[in-house]
This record gives sequence, structure tokens and C-alpha cells, in this order.
Amino acid sequence: MSRYILRRLLLSIPVLFGIVFVVFTTARLIPGDPCRAILGERATDATCNQFIKRYGLDKAILPGLYREHSELIFRGDQVVPTLVDNQFIAYMGQVASGDLGQSIKQSRPVTTMLIERLPTTIELSILALLFAITVGVPLGLISGYRRNSAADVSTMAFANVGVSMPVFVLGLLLAYLFSIVFKGTPLALPPSGRLSTGVEVIPLVQVWGLQSLQGPPRAFLDFISGIYTVTSLITGQWNALLDSFRHLILPAIALGTIPLAIIARITRSSLLDVLGQDYVRTARAKGLREQTVVIRHAARNALLPVVTVIGLQLGGLLSGAILTETTFNLAGVGRSIVEAITGRDYAVVQGFTLVIAVAYVMVNLLVDVSYSYVDPRVRMR
Repeated sequence: MSRYILRRLLLSIPVLFGIVFVVFTTARLIPGDPCRAILGERATDATCNQFIKRYGLDKAILPGLYREHSELIFRGDQVVPTLVDNQFIAYMGQVASGDLGQSIKQSRPVTTMLIERLPTTIELSILALLFAITVGVPLGLISGYRRNSAADVSTMAFANVGVSMPVFVLGLLLAYLFSIVFKGTPLALPPSGRLSTGVEVIPLVQVWGLQSLQGPPRAFLDFISGIYTVTSLITGQWNALLDSFRHLILPAIALGTIPLAIIARITRSSLLDVLGQDYVRTARAKGLREQTVVIRHAARNALLPVVTVIGLQLGGLLSGAILTETTFNLAGVGRSIVEAITGRDYAVVQGFTLVIAVAYVMVNLLVDVSYSYVDPRVRMR
């Protein structure tokens, strides 16, 4: 197992390198430049020249590849002099040293922005995935066991609607229903934001009296403090826990509906395949209860493709929460990447994409490792 994990981690290095390379070059192919995107009408040629030199954007993007007047040009005669002294090599050196660069627009370290924004996306994605699993798997099992029944038809119809409906449409419908139609009732839910006015989650460093803590330990505690539900649960801030959870219900439903539909359909298909196997018929012939046959024999063996889909959906949730965060006014990674793209903030786009890619690779690794626990016949070599 350890050799398999080590080999997968080593193989992920060129994958991450390729992702960084593609994002780095693609970001610079977008028309426009950071100076005019940030300064707007104040961006004179002289000001932009100083701006470009200040952030090292006057150097070659790649050996021999330059950008002038919002166009990429190749100077073959300058490949050798810029083989090392170019933007991509400089950025890779920063990444290797643990520095993701500094935001051009906000003049802040990208790492600091990640500590502030990533907890929101993680909190939302995990809650959305839990919603998708707890609802999608039982629906898929019921639909597969009662094939062609009214429950099966209605479940698959719901799954098709869930896959087809855009997130922003569902989000707006949920916000209208639970914040306006149900206003003043116990079903009313907040339509946007992370906390209500007057509610505050006290950070861990303040609760534990660690304000003088610096370095990576302080960054880690600040990161955990950004996950409001976890922080309020650890520190016993029950009012903040309830309020933060209520603010996440509608975004989690909107974000988790598509994964829920996919999980339900895969669960149904996998269960139908397993129910026709010989060992299921043998279990029934032995006189086992139908519930035991379905849960212990059929459902467990049908989980392997479901686990795969769940892992892929978690990675997709981390990278695809842009519309949900925009609809419900959540300051997460998705909104930050959109703002960085429109503002040509290269460092933020590259840093956030790299972190999402690392998370995606790690999630898929955990999914592969979990195969041996779901199905003991699977061996990792």
C-alpha cells in the first residue's frame, strides 16, 4: 500500500507541472493586460511601462515568447538569453520554495488570500457532497431494487431534472422560495452571506489566547477558523454554529443537486448489475432475509463505482462552486478566480488553480486507496 501511494504521489508531480504550465500560458493568452484591467482610464503608456517592470511582466513569458500590445510574439533570436530568466521559470522557483506569489490587484500574498477564501469553498463543498450522498445513494438503491416501479420512475425523473437544471437557476429559485415565500415561518432560510448581522465567529487564536503565535501554526489556525461550522463546534459557539449552518443549507442544496442526481443514477445502475449475479441468487436460496441480501451482499458490492463517482464529484465541487458562490454572495475560491481572471491577476489565478489541482489529485488518490476497504478483493500494488 505504501509503495502504491508513493508511486501515485510521484506520478502526480508531472500532472501538476502540466496544469501549472497550461494555466500560466493560457492566462497570458487572454486579451488585455493587468495594468489597464486594474488602473482603467488612468493607465497611460508611461504608467503601464512602470507597472509592467515592477511586476516583472516585461520579461519573456517563456524562452523567446513575449507579449507586446496585447499580442504574443516569438523572438527566436532571444531564446538563449532568456532560457532561464523568464516569467515561467521564476514562478516555478517561487512555487518550489512554497511562495505562490503576490496579487497584482490587491498587493497581498496569494497564500493569505487562500487562507481567507478556501475555507468557505471547502465548507460548502463538503456539505454539498454530504447532502448528495445521504440523499442520492438511498434513492439509487430504492430505484434499483424497485425497477420500473413508480418509485423508480419518479426518482429517475428527479435525477434528470437535477442534472438538467443550471445551478444559478436552482439557487435563485431556492432563495426566492425560502427567503420570500416562507418568510416569517420556521422554514425561512437566509438567501446570502455566511453569517447574519451581529453574529460573529471568534477565531481560534483568540479563544485559546494564542495571538502571539506566528508562522505556519498561526496560518493553520487561521485557516481552520475560516471554516465557521468547525470552529464554532470546537469552541462551543452554538449560536454561530446554528447561524452558519443555516446560511449554508441553500448553497449546499443548489451545489449538491447535480452530484446527487449523478450518484443516484450510478447507484441504480450498479445495483441492477449486482442483483443479477450468482452470489445474490445463492444468498436468497439460503433463506436470508431480503433486506440482508440487498444491504450486505448487493449494496456493498455495488459501491465501487459509486465511490469513484463520489471522489470525482468532490473534486468537481471544489472547482465548480463559482456560480453558487456568486449567486449566494459567498467569498470563496470560485468568485476569487473569476475576479482574478477579469482583473488579469495572474498570480491569483495560478495559485488558486494549483491548490485546486492538488486537492483534486489527493481526492482521487484517497478514492483509489478506499477501493481495498470497500472491496477486499482489490489489491493496491
